[in-house]
Amino acid sequence: MRHATYLLIFSSLLSCISCRNDYSPKPRGYFNIVLPEKSYQEYKSNCPFIFDYARYAKVLPDDSQGTEPCWLNIVYPEFNGKIHLSYQPISSRKVFNELIEDSRTFAFKHTVKATGINEARIAYPEKKVYGIYYTIDGNTASSVQFFLTDSTKHYLRGALYFDEVPRIDSIKPVLDFVKKDIDVFVKSFRWK
Repeated sequence: MRHATYLLIFSSLLSCISCRNDYSPKPRGYFNIVLPEKSYQEYKSNCPFIFDYARYAKVLPDDSQGTEPCWLNIVYPEFNGKIHLSYQPISSRKVFNELIEDSRTFAFKHTVKATGINEARIAYPEKKVYGIYYTIDGNTASSVQFFLTDSTKHYLRGALYFDEVPRIDSIKPVLDFVKKDIDVFVKSFRWK
């Protein structure tokens, strides 16, 4: 009994001494991501456009149900992401206006989760490439969307997706890295 009393007093003192420092939890850790060196190559096919894409990515035909010719995916296997590209020929002014409105609608569907959506105009008159680049901030399924057109015959829409739960703080380094690849894609893009 005497030993039990000493043990109880010792345990009480030990718990009082050990609880003097404030405890603060450590922040959540994330994997270290090693990004490859930037390098680009040209993509040519039977489709009516040419562009540069990253050497560490693959350009594959879109094999989803209901796809059309010249629908492609620029796949980033290392990052578990892709840029989905869908090409449409423009047959009339009405079709052109519908495609532009669809692009805007797809971008603004992310308003529920987005903290902001920015639009930037794309214009390369010497190549007849025009469009809008949407940057979507926040925990959204797609952080970048854009469309490119010559305003008369061709229209191409692009959207970046990661096959991960959208947590902007964890994908931000890769997102910033891939955004630079999209910038190269847009600047190098030209119609045949």
